Amino acid sequence: MSRRGTPGGDGSSDGDAGEQRIDLWLWHARVARTRALCAAIAESGHVRLNRQRVEKAHMRVRAGDVVTLPSADRRQVRVLEVRAIAPRRGSATEAATLYRVIEEP
Repeated sequence: MSRRGTPGGDGSSDGDAGEQRIDLWLWHARVARTRALCAAIAESGHVRLNRQRVEKAHMRVRAGDVVTLPSADRRQVRVLEVRAIAPRRGSATEAATLYRVIEEP
């Protein structure tokens, strides 16, 4: 049976559209090109969610959370505030509405 037919199979929680898996949110926010790469970034141990180290891609984010990510060269960090949760991956313009940049290299 397909996971798409099950509640929460898309990474959203059962009945609560206010939270989402961090790998899915990173993909919707266009941090990386593929969801697999977003999962790898999340599980690398270099991402923090509200100052807590993310070790699993299934950690949940919600509006108001602060996500800290390494830059592409891993010498600096990007700090993003989660503003919204998206039901699907949209354009770059839509992705920009999902977060507010607090600090960028």
